[in-house]
Amino acid sequence: MLSINYIILTIIGCAVVTWLSRVVPFVLLKKFDLPKAVIEFLSFVPIVIMSTLWFNSLFIQNIGELPKINYENLIASLPTVLSSIISKNFLVIVITGIISLAIVRYVM
Repeated sequence: MLSINYIILTIIGCAVVTWLSRVVPFVLLKKFDLPKAVIEFLSFVPIVIMSTLWFNSLFIQNIGELPKINYENLIASLPTVLSSIISKNFLVIVITGIISLAIVRYVM
């Protein structure tokens, strides 16, 4: 019984810390006016994060070897990139990526 309470308290504690780390910056930034250069810099952050995640998924990394191309993700990313250029709608991009990867995995 003691371990169940410990696990529940740990989950609640992690949830509170995660929630606070995401909410506190928004609360603090509401009270301050950021310089235009900082706002312009921060506008590129989502693009950089998505690009990094995409680029990281294109390669299979093994210690002591050169990275190898993950052909499933590469093939599935082609229609996804095309949909991002055409639609510029994040929901369309995500759905296209999921469907593309599902089709690629079903065929291969």
